Amino acid sequence: MQYDSNIQWDHSHDFGIDNRQRATKVKIVFWLTTVIMVLEIGAGTWSGSMALLADGWHMGTHSAAFLITIFAYAYAMKHANNREFSFGTGKVNYLGGFASAVALAIVALMMALESVQRLIEPKEIHFDEAIWVAIVGLTVNIVSVFVLHDDDHHHDEDHGHQHHDHNMKAAYFHVLADTLTSLLAIVALLTGKYFDWIWMDAVMGIVGAAVISRWSYGLLKESSDVLLDKSVRTSSYEKIAAAIKREDQGIINDIHIWRIGTSHQAAILSVVSKQPLEPYEYKQILKRLLPHLSHISVEVKKL
Repeated sequence: MQYDSNIQWDHSHDFGIDNRQRATKVKIVFWLTTVIMVLEIGAGTWSGSMALLADGWHMGTHSAAFLITIFAYAYAMKHANNREFSFGTGKVNYLGGFASAVALAIVALMMALESVQRLIEPKEIHFDEAIWVAIVGLTVNIVSVFVLHDDDHHHDEDHGHQHHDHNMKAAYFHVLADTLTSLLAIVALLTGKYFDWIWMDAVMGIVGAAVISRWSYGLLKESSDVLLDKSVRTSSYEKIAAAIKREDQGIINDIHIWRIGTSHQAAILSVVSKQPLEPYEYKQILKRLLPHLSHISVEVKKL
């Protein structure tokens, strides 16, 4: 579709956020994770530690997930001012978060299956070498957690909680998952060495898989709610209807509200009234109740 170059928008259609700094952070963590992944897979294979090997492959899938995050940021920034995206590229971050959550779920499943197999068929483990590699992995993961720690969040008036960039949140969860599996690997290796509890190696793999599954489910639910435009509660619609009826006895004929970015929402409103207000007055009512509304279209019909 070709647009007339003389068209003038009355406001910006870029509802994304500047993610350059976040993209840089994710790139740093990607390289740290990839290096430790290679080290842990090699050491886990040689030492026979399921916990360490699982952590290594787990970090490998997270490296792939970080690539998804980096791509999502790059794509959103590249097309930020592309008019073919009606409401900008703000949802790309949620799409990246959803894809990373799927990767987390796959990681959890692989860890659980391999750990169960190791419970059935235990293998000899070289504890000393595996413990040192796991400690190095844990140290790098803790550094990565601090690198990705994201204080730039927004208060969601509709839901009453802090609203995060889901793409960054997904990357942060991947790093937390890496930290958890490294810690569990160390616990498993230490108990195996000093108490001869070889089975702890596989059990910790199962525990890690369960926790990661829980994180994955939460992230899938949050990101899919936005991708499917389920981002506003019914109570918000009821408040808007009550406010409009109070102002001019008007009745809402049609209303749609959805999220188009980390801290931006759009709305379409159709009102029928005997003595209708001006369109801008309806917009003021909406923005008073939902401060994050950045794009509002109003249709007014007189009875």
